[in-house]
Amino acid sequence: MNILKKQLYLLLVLGGLFAGTTSCDNNDEPTPAAEVLSVKSLAPASGPVGTKVVITGTKFDATAANNTVLFNTTPATVTAATATTLEVTVPAGATTGLVSVTVGGTTAKSATNFEIAARTVVEKSGAIAASETWTKNNIYLLKGFVYVNSGATLTIEAGTIIKGGGIALDPSGAAKGGTLIINAGAKIMAVGTATEPIVFTSNAAPGARNYGDWGGIVILGKAPHNQLASTPFEGGIAGLLGGEGIADDNSGKLQYVRIEFPGIAIAVGNEINGLSLYAVGSGTTIDHVQVSYSGDDSFEWFGGTVNAKNLVAFRGFDDDWDTDWGFTGKVQYALSLRDPLVADQSGSNGFESDNFKGTGEPATGPNNGLPLTAPVFANVSNFAFSGTPSNTQASGSGPYQSAMHLRRNTDITILNSVFAGYPEGLRLDGANTLAHATAGTLDLKGIVLANTTIPVRGDRAATGVSDAQATAFFGAAARKNTILTDVSTLLLNANNFSLTAPAFLPAATSPLLKDAIWEGKGADAFFTKELFRGAFGTEDWTKSWTNFDPQNTIYK
Repeated sequence: MNILKKQLYLLLVLGGLFAGTTSCDNNDEPTPAAEVLSVKSLAPASGPVGTKVVITGTKFDATAANNTVLFNTTPATVTAATATTLEVTVPAGATTGLVSVTVGGTTAKSATNFEIAARTVVEKSGAIAASETWTKNNIYLLKGFVYVNSGATLTIEAGTIIKGGGIALDPSGAAKGGTLIINAGAKIMAVGTATEPIVFTSNAAPGARNYGDWGGIVILGKAPHNQLASTPFEGGIAGLLGGEGIADDNSGKLQYVRIEFPGIAIAVGNEINGLSLYAVGSGTTIDHVQVSYSGDDSFEWFGGTVNAKNLVAFRGFDDDWDTDWGFTGKVQYALSLRDPLVADQSGSNGFESDNFKGTGEPATGPNNGLPLTAPVFANVSNFAFSGTPSNTQASGSGPYQSAMHLRRNTDITILNSVFAGYPEGLRLDGANTLAHATAGTLDLKGIVLANTTIPVRGDRAATGVSDAQATAFFGAAARKNTILTDVSTLLLNANNFSLTAPAFLPAATSPLLKDAIWEGKGADAFFTKELFRGAFGTEDWTKSWTNFDPQNTIYK
């Protein structure tokens, strides 16, 4: 009996020792806490716009597009991603603040601010003889006329800021405002994006900027025009037009570009415009370009064959779309919003189209009046006065005149466009211009004129165009043009005429959203055959890249 008890006791002791040894196994590890999204470091922790930054942390998504990164409140594009690192570039418009990363609805922020540093100012003057690249981590200052020479390519990164110096900064002492001139045979590759447009602007401080603070952008090409090959350029630009006549000449690309406060008038009829295009060929790409506060015309085409889409003329001083010297390109989607208090002494127009000065004749051969100025514009919206139009001078140097002043032997075509708030809608000027209209080579179809004091008129000269002749042309049933006294019937956006925060998409029931006509020259494959008239249907193509308050924008 005693032996059995001892055996049982030993068994209990040994079992207890085994259990204790098992429960105290030193190889057991505590279960780790689940990893959470975090931002641990930023390298570097400061820098200007355009700086490449590596964000280190945890639980990032290895697919770059699935990570949302904000510098303070400005979104940045993720260019590379792993679970623990993200590579981004400091975006244009970023301000000093925390950096946040959002993945799958969860957000983590950096413990410290990323400091936005001022960009280095790089001065440019004289000639650029070899290809070079301007980057968004710098600001470039144009001093006097800056020429890109034949054979050289100027590449400008998305998000880059270029400032035009005033006449006092001209190192030559010739008092020429900063102007970028792309010579024939040279190229500009200025390709911005909707989120990082390339900005050419005034060198003046916010609040002190004005019309004509600097020159603008001038592109010289080798495409056909109707002037003598020895014809000089306007505005004091060096050189002469050539006679190469290369229709598909390529001067590069302008995409998602803003040009603010340009346009210097040397004398009446001798100016630098916001964007001046001399004999630029169809191999050149131009789209999404906004010219704001130009001291002369916003856009002017001097001959050439270049095509363009998505253009904005904002608060210009003189004309919005000036075509002459045999321009034969095509343009679709163009918007003009005017300040009703500011116009030029020459009488500001939406369109001003000539073959050339005088009568536009003779036109007998290449570089002698031919080719005729015969561009095709479609889906244009021009807005001037929201109330009663005035043709008296306000705070500018002159009055408003016409939505379309077609004269001097022009052969232009304008389709599916709306013009609202002008003293005159159409002024058809010159017997030779009327002859093109009668023949149908000059054509206006799908046009809406709203809130115009005189919708249609001729030049009223004894040997010119009478009001009755101009009205008969415009009002022909086949052209499907419309004249409205009350702009409200168009059901425009409530903020359509706002000069600080405009919005342009018409109401869903607007009559502008239908009845476009694409006959004749409109059948060209370049044009997207929209149903709507004017520049907008249901898509706001001005979103993100335009700026309707450049006066107060801070460009660090």
